[in-house]
Amino acid sequence: MGGLGSLEIIKKNNHYRKIYGQGVSVADRYLVLYACFNGGYEPRFGFSISKKVGKAVVRNRLRRLLKEVCRLNTQLFFYGYDFVFIVRRESALLDFQQVTSSIQHLSAKIGKRLNIR
Repeated sequence: MGGLGSLEIIKKNNHYRKIYGQGVSVADRYLVLYACFNGGYEPRFGFSISKKVGKAVVRNRLRRLLKEVCRLNTQLFFYGYDFVFIVRRESALLDFQQVTSSIQHLSAKIGKRLNIR
């Protein structure tokens, strides 16, 4: 389990494949969000950023940005689900506020798809 203020991160490839295969997805111009039931545990997060988005510096910056937005906005995500963000090429130059806005929008959309909110 993650400590205070930290995120549970999905690391295993078979977990990602399960989420892609069984989960539901929503998307906007910058991100795709997958959600899949995980058996009632705290929310876990995964981040997928293709080399097409940019070089390592750009990808790592986006990953850090996404993790921080998720950490600060855990109330947007519901217990019992895994969430995977796929970063689209258009998001390479996003700032903190734009990422926050996109994640809030996608969280509301995925809640409606899952009939949770």
